[in-house]
Amino acid sequence: MRSKTEKSGLTGLPLMAGAVLISFAPVFVKISGVGPATAGFYRLLFGGLALSLAALVGGRLSLPSGGRLGLVLLAAVLFALDLAFWHRSIHHVGPGLATVLGNFQVFVLAVAGILFFRERPGLRFFAAVLMAMLGVFLLVGTDWRSQGFEYRLGVIEGLITAVFYGAYLITLRRVQSSQGHAAQVAGIAAVSLLSVVPMFGVMLLQGESLAIPDLRSGGVLLAYGVLCQGGGWLLISRGLPRVTVSAAGLFILLQPTLSFVWDVLFFARPLRLTDLAGAALALGAIYLGTRSTQTPATQA
Repeated sequence: MRSKTEKSGLTGLPLMAGAVLISFAPVFVKISGVGPATAGFYRLLFGGLALSLAALVGGRLSLPSGGRLGLVLLAAVLFALDLAFWHRSIHHVGPGLATVLGNFQVFVLAVAGILFFRERPGLRFFAAVLMAMLGVFLLVGTDWRSQGFEYRLGVIEGLITAVFYGAYLITLRRVQSSQGHAAQVAGIAAVSLLSVVPMFGVMLLQGESLAIPDLRSGGVLLAYGVLCQGGGWLLISRGLPRVTVSAAGLFILLQPTLSFVWDVLFFARPLRLTDLAGAALALGAIYLGTRSTQTPATQA
């Protein structure tokens, strides 16, 4: 017979695989050859179509209606804004830091729990907040004055990403409450496709277009949508109910960790001792925050 640890590892494989797939998302954005909003548009379009196909195969492809439609529309707008700010942050500060900052959504969830759901945070939450603040300071604060305007803007955009992503997760949780796996996939597919509309508006506001410069760029965008938005979310939605919250937090922590690693390996991000210490503290804070909110989720 398998041990409990072995069983936990096996049931967590879909979640781990989803986190690994999504860890490549900021890499695809960086090498896509298009603007931030355009990359988001095609991620949502291609990913939404892939998820719709998965829901159709599962026999649960349906359009939201009634009060659920309003929640789906709200989730779509929040998700589009989340991606818009995250993609801009990726271009300004790099995939690694942008993803670590965006994953501070766990603190947005915790604050929402305190304000709206009467949750009482424990010492773990406050320890996580202190760790996060120190981690961010080590990552960006030690030489903040010497950095240019775009870098500072990227840090702010990364933190705004966390706000919109946290709000999106709260809304999506309402949409998916008391639903089976197939219906949840259909819900994410609907949100993805509806998010195309507000993302198109963001694209126009930023002066971008739908033009794809070449086949390479088109292949990158297709892979971004199908693998990250489609495959990543499909695996995560399948894996989350099968593991404990603490295990899910550890598995999902792979995503920002690997994104930071890809930034160093693929884009030669400078790596100082303070960067390593800051990243370790920030990631540790995200994990503690995830456990304190009891609603683990991965960035975009």
